[in-house]
Amino acid sequence: MPYSHIKSQLEDIRLRISQAAVKSGRKPDEVKLVAVCKTFPSEAVLEAYNAGQRIFGENRVQEMVSKATALPADIEWHLIGHLQGNKAANAIQSAELIHAVDSESLIARIQRISYETGKKQKILLEVNISGEESKFGLRDEAEILKCAECALKSPAVDLRGLMTMAPYEAQECELRRIFSGLRELRNKIESAYAAKLPELSMGMSGDFEAAIAEGSTIVRIGTSIFGKRT
Repeated sequence: MPYSHIKSQLEDIRLRISQAAVKSGRKPDEVKLVAVCKTFPSEAVLEAYNAGQRIFGENRVQEMVSKATALPADIEWHLIGHLQGNKAANAIQSAELIHAVDSESLIARIQRISYETGKKQKILLEVNISGEESKFGLRDEAEILKCAECALKSPAVDLRGLMTMAPYEAQECELRRIFSGLRELRNKIESAYAAKLPELSMGMSGDFEAAIAEGSTIVRIGTSIFGKRT
């Protein structure tokens, strides 16, 4: 079985999430695990599904839609990759949560399509805290606040919180700075607009424990569950 390792690795990740939560004075069920299955076939997803995993993340809209139609209906799909406006309709069709919304124009498009289809689409705003040129995401605080206001005023959009990515080789102190920065920004938005934003999507295979220590509620883990991608 080429994917027989998935069950044990999934169990190991769940244990590490639980330990990280308890260590930071939180309950393990405060942290949701998104198993990132990009480039892996449906057989790998089913292996994780049969081990009890129900939330899966995809980078590409087409791959998410394809798997969503082929796999069990009770899977909750998250789109974690950059979303182009022309693919928003397909994303809304399958995604419970869109993690990487980074412009007012994209919010407006999601609002229009969601309204037309009778759905209230859950989204996160992607924030580029680290300032890396290679990454997408909002950087300017004024722009972030404008996007938050736009989303909160859009009746067919449900702004749930914020998302960020840290540099792959970042040291612990840098990770903590980035993740605490996202939490503080979320708190500022909540205060500015009297809103409740419960979700912080931050932390991947190499840094999720630091993210949990700083308040992450959603960790996006692929390699440590499915293995290295070819």
